[in-house]
Amino acid sequence: MDAGHLAVRFLASAAEHAQRPATRVLAPDADQSGSPVWRVRTYAQLAADVRSLAAQLIASGLAPGDRVAIFSPNLPEWSLVDLSCLAAGLVVVPLYDTSTEDQARHILADSGSRWVFVGTRAGAEKVGAIRDDLPSLERVVSFVEVSDEIPTLASELAAAPDDLSAVDKRLTDASAADLATIIYTSGTTGQPKGVMLSHRGFTHQIDVLTHYLPISAEDSSLCFLPLSHALERAWTYEVLCNGCLNTYVPDARKVAEMMVTAEPTMLVSVPRLYEKVHLAAQEKVAGSPLKQKLMAWALKVGTEFHTAVHAGTPRSSALIVKYKLADKLVLSSVRHAMGGAKTVLACGGAALRKDVEEFLFACGLLVLQGYGLTEASPLVTFPPPYAYRFGTVGQVMEGGEVALGEDGEILYRGPNLMLGYWNRPDDTASMLVDGWLRTGDVGEVDADGYLKITDRIKDLIVTSYGKNVAPAPIEGLLASDPLFEYTLLLGDNRPYLTLLVSPSMPHLEEIAKQLQVSWAHRDELFSHPDVLAEIKRRVGEITEKLANHEQIRDLRLLVEGFTQENGLLTPTLKVKRREVEKRFAQLVDDMYTRVGMPRK
Repeated sequence: MDAGHLAVRFLASAAEHAQRPATRVLAPDADQSGSPVWRVRTYAQLAADVRSLAAQLIASGLAPGDRVAIFSPNLPEWSLVDLSCLAAGLVVVPLYDTSTEDQARHILADSGSRWVFVGTRAGAEKVGAIRDDLPSLERVVSFVEVSDEIPTLASELAAAPDDLSAVDKRLTDASAADLATIIYTSGTTGQPKGVMLSHRGFTHQIDVLTHYLPISAEDSSLCFLPLSHALERAWTYEVLCNGCLNTYVPDARKVAEMMVTAEPTMLVSVPRLYEKVHLAAQEKVAGSPLKQKLMAWALKVGTEFHTAVHAGTPRSSALIVKYKLADKLVLSSVRHAMGGAKTVLACGGAALRKDVEEFLFACGLLVLQGYGLTEASPLVTFPPPYAYRFGTVGQVMEGGEVALGEDGEILYRGPNLMLGYWNRPDDTASMLVDGWLRTGDVGEVDADGYLKITDRIKDLIVTSYGKNVAPAPIEGLLASDPLFEYTLLLGDNRPYLTLLVSPSMPHLEEIAKQLQVSWAHRDELFSHPDVLAEIKRRVGEITEKLANHEQIRDLRLLVEGFTQENGLLTPTLKVKRREVEKRFAQLVDDMYTRVGMPRK
């Protein structure tokens, strides 16, 4: 059997760690003591279920290469179905649990999925509403009881044949080069495209990360980013192929409390989670100069202490004493909010601000920031803990190459590259040029090979005066002020820059209180001239050192926040730039036409 195949790799891990817990999820009830009640599967149990379900899929007539979709929140059953499909030689098509009927219709139809597993009653209802539009869809299976017409995962497992030889045959014939999954990009613009990823793309990364990171079977991870996203999916394979425990969080809104409850030793997240921890710490000391001074002192001591630890240099007795005090008074509370100390703490999906990196490091939490995209399964760069560098996303991973093309575009090639876009040869040809992936991201590589992401080519703003402006660094500056929950810089083909702001409501209310502004409705608060003037003043202070063409001339506050539910955030909490511009087009035009400067 090919050890580069995901199912082969997992089953080998399961055999080695048979009696250890593999997956768990918090049950809806608690015992009499109020302690959490976990639904747990050992590796032996998970492997047995994987082989049984794979046998049932094969017996039901699914052939190698057939597509099977998973439409569910993060649950242990998600991974069970995923691994079972892979063991049967099938291709998994994940859907975000938040997908609309239209989005689900597009993905299921475009992929030609024959089966779909749904994790919730709501998911089953969405599929039911569009089933007549899906001629290739033969079977819907639910993780939960829905109706007599829809079989459950439990019933499929119960009906599985005892003879597993067909599974063994599929695994024997399997290759690392086989197509494992088609992941449809959530994207901030355009129609989702199906990215075809091989088994080798994932197992190559498992090998590299296992070499980089101090992972053991004693570690546990928190699975809360959508499993339909390449980042969480790839990390889950890393966890399960190393005998670790994976704790599933069906509702990502509860991740803060779940970190404390589950106490994971490993965590992979997008920047937003780390930014919220940083913001919460800032808010605790706001309004108290004494507390602010104490935090500043503690962070200084923590930085000095942990720099010495990572460098392997001696720590003076005085530093040790100061650190123990700083840790007791300030730093340990931040680690507690993150669920305790971490073996691995990683970040992907977008750039993490340097000040947040440095804050967490001072608290004893080293965030390893990598870079990638779905088309690279998904990692391009990632730093080992002994070779991190603040403000960068590390060096290219072993086995890969990074180069800079025209306009500083990051190019990548390596064994984890996609096989192409499903049914889109023209798009494939435009993205893969002479074996190099055009990432669409702009970056810089220093003399030691560390990569820094500066912007996206598609997001570059070109003013009507021909000035190029990268919005990401400016939006990053604004994010250092907790008032600015989300911001979107505008000005493409316009004479100057403007800004849309989704503010933090508590901070906005504090501004109103200080200005003695009375308001009955959010509309009144968000449009009050004194409030707007104060926010413009704060924007001006933050951006005062920028070039003249990078200065923001006007802004508007958005009463409607940015959420996944209203379609303005991707599942990884990135702002859908084009969707926001479209949704608030009239408001944007007003910022220019009011002074007689419409779009050219």
